[in-house]
Amino acid sequence: MESVLVLNANYEPLNICNMHKAVCLMVMDKAQLVMNGRGEIRTVDRSYPRPSVIRLETMVHRPHPKVKLTRKEIFRRDNYTCQYCGSTTRTLTIDHVLPRHLDGPHNWENVVTACSICNHEKGGRTLEQSGMVLRKKPVEPSASALYLYNHYLPENQEWEQFLQGW
Repeated sequence: MESVLVLNANYEPLNICNMHKAVCLMVMDKAQLVMNGRGEIRTVDRSYPRPSVIRLETMVHRPHPKVKLTRKEIFRRDNYTCQYCGSTTRTLTIDHVLPRHLDGPHNWENVVTACSICNHEKGGRTLEQSGMVLRKKPVEPSASALYLYNHYLPENQEWEQFLQGW
């Protein structure tokens, strides 16, 4: 199913929806076409553009998005690289910098990507106890539109201009 970028009335990227939902929003005059580039959908008596980007007619107020703390997002933040040795093996794991059994929190600042060898070597010890050093300090990734929707860009290069700067 083709994805469509949904912009707020002020052109701020809001969401990604499927083609069916985007065409429905346009037919009900709740959104307008910003970019086509994909041809048309033909019915017996009408044709509709197949949108790539639509903009809502009215402003939608919503809280700023946050990146969810998941394995996939931790790997993505750390560029699928062990934060101790720098390797990019297929056996990546999640490591708590301050182990959970020592009351280490499960948050962005305490979890990193580690290869299984480094994770085993560190064990349930702190960095000081294990003598290991992090390559970079773990931080929560920015929830910018470019970060949130970056994985859609290979198939939708035309979206980049709308994702920059948000």
